[in-house]
Amino acid sequence: MKAIILSAGEGTRMRPLTLTKPKTMLPVAGKPIIQYNIEALKDSGITDILLIVKYKEEMVKDYFKDGNDFGVNISYKTQEELVGTANAIGYGQDFVDDTFIVLNGDIILDNELLTDIIKEYSKFKVDTLMVLTEVENPSNFGVVEIENDLIKNIVEKPKKGEAPSNLVNTGIYIFNRDIFSKIAKTNKSSRGEYEITDSLSMQIQDNKVVRGFKTDKKWIDVGRPWELIEINELLLSRIKTNIKGKIENGAHIHGEIFLDEGSIIRSGVYIEGSVYIGKNCDIGPNCYIRGNSYFGDNVNVGNAVEIKNSLIMENTNINHLSYVGDSVIGSNCNIAAGTNVANLRFDNDTVKTTIKNQKIDSGRRKFGTILGDSVQTGINSSFSPGVKVGHNSSIGSDVLLYNDVDHNKVVLVKQKHIIFDKEEK
Repeated sequence: MKAIILSAGEGTRMRPLTLTKPKTMLPVAGKPIIQYNIEALKDSGITDILLIVKYKEEMVKDYFKDGNDFGVNISYKTQEELVGTANAIGYGQDFVDDTFIVLNGDIILDNELLTDIIKEYSKFKVDTLMVLTEVENPSNFGVVEIENDLIKNIVEKPKKGEAPSNLVNTGIYIFNRDIFSKIAKTNKSSRGEYEITDSLSMQIQDNKVVRGFKTDKKWIDVGRPWELIEINELLLSRIKTNIKGKIENGAHIHGEIFLDEGSIIRSGVYIEGSVYIGKNCDIGPNCYIRGNSYFGDNVNVGNAVEIKNSLIMENTNINHLSYVGDSVIGSNCNIAAGTNVANLRFDNDTVKTTIKNQKIDSGRRKFGTILGDSVQTGINSSFSPGVKVGHNSSIGSDVLLYNDVDHNKVVLVKQKHIIFDKEEK
């Protein structure tokens, strides 16, 4: 069995983080998201993998190359136009011999799930196996009508109360080559895309056997910025202590910590794990690093900084007397002294943020800021909960930022000074 991983999209809902990186290459707990899928496939005995790429594909190719360093064989195909999942899968026709798994590159799944579905497929030898999961509100998903484990119909995003079940499509499949003949006949949907669910509907109409496999094992779609924080929390909860760098006397470590080569934790630092610190990082002195925090390579954290439940990407500096909580800070950022990120609304309500010009409720009571790559802040700048700042923007000293800032912008505050003579005594 071979595998196809879809990694062509722009990931616009993850902006500003995806202005400079493909979504599947965003780091979580020390690895790009897509690497977890590649390793899960390898652990399940699947080593021939085709990556469907397009957006900033050179970053994917430069990192994985031919897959040899990861114990797999990786090939690449470029999706010429981003016109749907069926179109993307169709690029695998010359790669596939018989059966193959399809995964989205921006999900994190339980390794046992792949083993389970491979066994299920081998047992029943169906044309298609679709992995399903149960949700409370199926209105935002492709919902299946199912009978004796066979899919009878697929309804895309049904209205509330009209869903045929609460079992939804996870986007994980095992196909045989019949799906390519259906993809070739698939027309564009009302969204202007070639939908794989339309190809599956053709299989059902053609009396091909499309079987549903219900799972309660974890799979997480990393589609919105706060979901990066959530998956980081989950994956860091699994790490075990591994000290490759240096910890000075006077540092206090509680819980699990991964400290990579060339990194130093200075005296007075207090760490509550689980925490991941990459290569050549300099942490401290006198910092408070709280659980579920991730630091990429070459990160510097200055004196008296507090960081909680956040992702700090490579080559970023967090300077002294700053606070960052429940946030994602991109690569090559410089966070000036005294920068404060608010991660809790004063009314204790859940934090809203803007995705594609719409206010979306993150569902999180604590959610700080999302900074794209190469953002700079001035001293004593402050950020309200849920605010996003685009790539290469600069936020000046003493700015209190309430609203999102696009990329390549400068935000300054103009103060009026009142200066007068002192009275002589």
